[in-house]
Amino acid sequence: MCILHVHDSFCQIFLLHSNRKYDREALLQLYNALNGTEYEDASQLQIVTIESAVYVMMKNDLAYLLAGTLSMYEHQSTWNPNMPVRFLLYLAQEYQTVIEQAEESLYGTKQIVLPTPQCVVFYNGTKDMLDEQVLRLSDAFQNKRSRADVELTVRMYNINYGHSSALLEKCRVLGEYAEFVSVAREHVSERKNTETALLDAVNYCIENGILKDFLRKNRAEVLGMLLEEFDVEKYERSLKKEGREEGIREGIEQGIEQGIRCMVEALQEAGQTREYAVSKVVEKYALSEAEAVRSVDRYWR
Repeated sequence: MCILHVHDSFCQIFLLHSNRKYDREALLQLYNALNGTEYEDASQLQIVTIESAVYVMMKNDLAYLLAGTLSMYEHQSTWNPNMPVRFLLYLAQEYQTVIEQAEESLYGTKQIVLPTPQCVVFYNGTKDMLDEQVLRLSDAFQNKRSRADVELTVRMYNINYGHSSALLEKCRVLGEYAEFVSVAREHVSERKNTETALLDAVNYCIENGILKDFLRKNRAEVLGMLLEEFDVEKYERSLKKEGREEGIREGIEQGIEQGIRCMVEALQEAGQTREYAVSKVVEKYALSEAEAVRSVDRYWR
């Protein structure tokens, strides 16, 4: 099945097309769905999305403040393990703005109050993913044996139609968006003419009440974005590249595993203790002690 990149249209569904302002009611619904809250006053929601050209390399999809919480959302149609690093950069810029607006000095004796960050990724690519998983900044740290003094976690939700049902049911807009993407993919996979397929998909959704008002108001814009982003040749090239990279990663992992096995078997034959084998695996392969213990246990006879 072909992948459908709908990065921009995800953010667009939270916009009021007439004046390009965000639909705070829809964002409030999404916040409540993610946090199990029941806030009702959408006017308290303050948009703080990074959009300045100065920070174009660190532009995030959507960010807003509510009830002392800084919600930062990213939409991804491809798997990206670097999202915690990206959110760290976004958060630093958001906090810089907060500090600049504070009446107290960063170097003073009074604590500057910062909004509590929430980092969320909405994933709707075609690679099979869990409904919900947590990505950690520490996954990228080189030295696993040293205690890290910094951590950042990202919640990633699979918003493909049929996944994360509880979340999609609580947030009507998000649920309809997932259904819209599913319909569009189905139409494109069944036809050779992409433009006709997407037009029919949009019409089908309007007729069946799926993002009905949004698609009616923004039909031409949505189709333009989808046609621009849906590039079959680009997708095929991306798929081949991902396949090669996946093969390389698997080969490296298999090589490491084979190396550990040979080391463990050789140390055991040489009369070394299990504890010594664990220490050597930690030293050579930079694993945590717990990981090394599991690896040694697999091959210790």
